Amino acid sequence: MVFRVMVVGGYGNFGSIVCRHLAVMPDVELVISGRDPHKLQSKVDELKSQSGTVAESWYGNAMGTEFKSVLRSMDIQLVIHTGGPFQGQSYAVAESCIEAGVNYCDLSDCRTFVNGIGVLDAQAKQAAVAILSGCSSVPTLASAIIDQQRYRFSRIDSIEHGISSSAKMPGLSTVEGVLAYAGKPIRQLKNGKVHEVSGWQDLTLRKMPHLGTRVLANVDVPDMDIFASRYGALTLSFKAGAGLKLGGVANYLLAQALKIGLVRDHALWAARLHRLGTRFERFGDGKSAMYIDVQGRGVDGEPLAMTVQLTAMNDKGPQIPSCASVALAAKMAQGYVPQPGARACVGEITVDEYMAAINDPDNLSLSVQFSEEPR
Repeated sequence: MVFRVMVVGGYGNFGSIVCRHLAVMPDVELVISGRDPHKLQSKVDELKSQSGTVAESWYGNAMGTEFKSVLRSMDIQLVIHTGGPFQGQSYAVAESCIEAGVNYCDLSDCRTFVNGIGVLDAQAKQAAVAILSGCSSVPTLASAIIDQQRYRFSRIDSIEHGISSSAKMPGLSTVEGVLAYAGKPIRQLKNGKVHEVSGWQDLTLRKMPHLGTRVLANVDVPDMDIFASRYGALTLSFKAGAGLKLGGVANYLLAQALKIGLVRDHALWAARLHRLGTRFERFGDGKSAMYIDVQGRGVDGEPLAMTVQLTAMNDKGPQIPSCASVALAAKMAQGYVPQPGARACVGEITVDEYMAAINDPDNLSLSVQFSEEPR
């Protein structure tokens, strides 16, 4: 029996990657949706030329009231929402899925969007559907990696993680999203107490295997709330940065200008930085990585530290946030039924399921190392 999946925003940066994987997946019928009929048809034609797959399409506004009837008429079983930015976006797509009795996931990494999805929990349970937000690098993949090694720890005290992208620019909507909190306060945890930092501030250098030294700065993610309760960690932080140090400095300067009031509209400057970044793409090395540092106590009561790095080569970094949803779709196509309700997407897929969905060992590798920390 085929499993019908609709990708909202299927011709966008991340949506295109999701569609490319789903188009060749056995037992999956792909439906691509978007607001631009020309871009939509171009993506359908592209997939057909690449894989021989003839994908269906729907042209329209997934945020509109007619979307629920479209889902019913097209017999959609899972909606993958890739249409960011999610900062300030409503839950209209998810609500239509609930009314149509269709499962839903999105690629949001917006803290308020992901951790606020619970407002739809009662409705989702009544409709017997799963509404899963944050099916991306964070929190889905990061939690899957920690979950896989959780048995080694009797206690987790600290989780510090982050992402360093390649110089290849994502879509403008992604840039607008990540700069939405530039210069704004971000709540983290430090020794069990709420600790505020400023977005895209506190530049630090991190030496990363295969990537050299990268510039990172404070970024807001849903994990800051989820990991405190899920793992009991008392210290939580997240940083991110562009592949070129110049990009990190540019983000820092914009954050400073926003913080002191010299700049008021981050979206206008996001467009400018996106154009600038595109011009400098050729100077990048094509390498991206997500890292996770965990400290705590092992099952023997002794200090234990874990360092994880998922490395992507040849500008394959965008697959890292995209393919959590691909792994979920593959799992559901094989009969997996997530528990009804609306929640952050953690505990739904394993690391092995995720890596199998990408299936690109030449360009993606996962390293997990342990060491004993001094008391």
